[in-house]
Amino acid sequence: MSVDAATVKRIGRLARIRIEEDEVAGYQDELNAILGFVEQLAEANVEGVEPMTSVTPMQLRRRDDVVTDGGYPEQIVANAPLTEDNFFMVPKVVE
Repeated sequence: MSVDAATVKRIGRLARIRIEEDEVAGYQDELNAILGFVEQLAEANVEGVEPMTSVTPMQLRRRDDVVTDGGYPEQIVANAPLTEDNFFMVPKVVE
């Protein structure tokens, strides 16, 4: 997979990063190098390799999935700048 100049510009727009026209080629090369490395990783044989949480052997701490005290949504949203029906209201960030 390779990235073209239009894709670099689109990624920049989605990330809200200004990319000047003379920078597009550099970003294109960098993104293509990253994608090439990811493709190399996909070729690695990981058959029988267990997922790791750390490079040192350790056990994840687990807790029971239980319902904790609740029932006081008014107190939870009390300090929020804007709420409605005990929900936080935030500005729209997705176009």
